[in-house]
Amino acid sequence: MLVENTRLALKDFGANKTRAFLSILGIVIGIGSVIAIATIGQSATRSVQDQVAQGGLQTIMVFPGRGSSKEVQRLFTVELAAELEARIEGVEHVMPFAQGAFAQGAFDLRAGRSSYDRAAVLAVDHRLAGIFSYDPARGSFFSAEDGSGRRSVAVLGAEIATALFPDGDALGRYVRIHRQDVARSFRVVGVMAAKTATMGLDFDASVYVPYQTYSSRLERLDSVGRYAIGTGAEADVLAVGRQVEEFFQALTGNQESYRVVSPATMARMFAGITETLNLFLTGVAAISLLVGGIGIMNIMLVSVTERTREIGIRKALGAAPRVIRGQFLTEAVTLTLFGGILGIALGTGLSLLATSLLGWSFAPRASAYVLAVAFASAVGVFFGLYPAVRAARLDPVAALAFE
Repeated sequence: MLVENTRLALKDFGANKTRAFLSILGIVIGIGSVIAIATIGQSATRSVQDQVAQGGLQTIMVFPGRGSSKEVQRLFTVELAAELEARIEGVEHVMPFAQGAFAQGAFDLRAGRSSYDRAAVLAVDHRLAGIFSYDPARGSFFSAEDGSGRRSVAVLGAEIATALFPDGDALGRYVRIHRQDVARSFRVVGVMAAKTATMGLDFDASVYVPYQTYSSRLERLDSVGRYAIGTGAEADVLAVGRQVEEFFQALTGNQESYRVVSPATMARMFAGITETLNLFLTGVAAISLLVGGIGIMNIMLVSVTERTREIGIRKALGAAPRVIRGQFLTEAVTLTLFGGILGIALGTGLSLLATSLLGWSFAPRASAYVLAVAFASAVGVFFGLYPAVRAARLDPVAALAFE
């Protein structure tokens, strides 16, 4: 019976193509909007999370607060890094990190006839590559022995390596780092792979030298500019972040004296904002589904009126009210499901186009597709029920006499 009713519904739609399409247009737009909004939102969240993850989701950065006093800044020392590592559970390593005070850590670089002005020269230790999942393209990052021996070695970001050594052969060659009229030579031991900037770090436009070497050869460092805290793979980054905040609150006594930032926090915050926005926009888009449902009810009521004599004949031949009701209900559900399929195709196409133009990875949300089909069916049943009941209740004598 269901198959026969579906066949009759499709036959009726084929005879009134334009009317049927116009009646489901609201469903098509509503489902398409819901699919597009859910998919684009999911794709945006995934893309941001992928970018943030490049900075290391298990990493926490601690900065002195803006406008913090010199007394507070002097608390940020290399020795404090060891204390953090020992006292906070879940912390694997703490790396002191500085750019110095000279020109905010920016120096001019020279290598032969090539130059790079105002590059960020960062004082770090050998653990930076591991903390930020930062891989070398050639050579390697400097070692702990390079740091303890205050060796004049440097690692170049991808952009700087290309600018200074366009022939691609940087390993073993020397870079002169200029501070006013003084130049220091550093031997290049590694060139890093390209990496997206994150956490305030422009990886590709930076030069990395051992912390101790920086302090002795380029500029004396009285305090640390920031700490990069690496947590264990199984550690709860948010919980560790709260412990770090409590540690610095007790140390400084002022919440404005420090900032604690982690990619995991940023990613979770963005996901929450995106989810809230998606729910709001989905609710707005769902209004068109209501309008589409009213259109379905309207076309089904018209269909009942047009086929009154047919209904009378079928009832006179013995068709039970449930059979008549089932026929019209099947037609309503088939109509809305057809609209739902067109809406899914429309929403998928729009989201593919949008993610392609924005350079995001396409991340469809399976639940949105399931809900779209379920909602379309529910709309068909809800708005098709009244016309179906009305058709089933027609008096066969009155229906046969209807003109």
